[in-house]
Amino acid sequence: MNHIIHPATEIGYVHLIVSNLHRSVRFYKEMIGFHVLNEENKKAILTADGVTPLVVLEENADAVPKPPRTTGLYHFAILVPERKNLAQSLLHLLKSGYPLHGAADHLFSEAVYLADPDGNGIEIYADRPREKWEKTESGEYKGVTEPLDVNGLLAEAGNEPWSGLPEKTKIGHVHLHVANMDETYRFYVHGLGFEPVIRMADHALFVSAGGYHHHIGLNTWAGVGAPKPPENAVGLRVFSIVLPTEEERKKVVDQLQQIGAAIQHDEKRVVVNDPSGNQIELQTA
Repeated sequence: MNHIIHPATEIGYVHLIVSNLHRSVRFYKEMIGFHVLNEENKKAILTADGVTPLVVLEENADAVPKPPRTTGLYHFAILVPERKNLAQSLLHLLKSGYPLHGAADHLFSEAVYLADPDGNGIEIYADRPREKWEKTESGEYKGVTEPLDVNGLLAEAGNEPWSGLPEKTKIGHVHLHVANMDETYRFYVHGLGFEPVIRMADHALFVSAGGYHHHIGLNTWAGVGAPKPPENAVGLRVFSIVLPTEEERKKVVDQLQQIGAAIQHDEKRVVVNDPSGNQIELQTA
């Protein structure tokens, strides 16, 4: 019997390789609204609440752009607690003149898309109340992309000045390019124990814990069989999945080993790579 991952499981942090730390820190502070928790040795840890690491930026002076049609990060998604917060972030970006890549209404959430100076994809989003999330006849969430009501959203912004991300901000989900959907399904569903909640033919899969609309998105839009990017490419180095207890982490590790996934253990960390080379740290709360 497949062990289903604990419903309290969430995404923890996202660790990115960047080419210029000073430029990236400035962007994530001034455009996105993070605070610096710590910065040393060409690495910066960013937070929203002053305590919890959400984004780690690591400079590689020899970094090269991530080649198109490779696996890795599609985007990581910053979940703000209220629609008003999303409105304030959008208004700030518009006033700043920073280029946006798009905006969408996904029924279960409203989202704004952009990229950091190295091209790492970012989504900032707010969820609608869970009772408004719509499902298909098969029980999956409706995965739709409709135009965002920008004017309606901006009307929520209010008059108070933008002051960065609220304390309750977290990484809501991570969306990845993968090479093979069958192998990916086996790893994330049969290995990690996530539940599939949206399936788009044979090219995209969204999985979650606890009935969320998705904690991880997976797609083959970079091409079936897409190779990994070079080791020194900008982009995703690792992201973390946070399980509520050590016991729950052990259950997931055991199940990953049953499907043949190679687990890297040391005294502090438990790390595994998905079949496309995306690295995941399994943390406990």
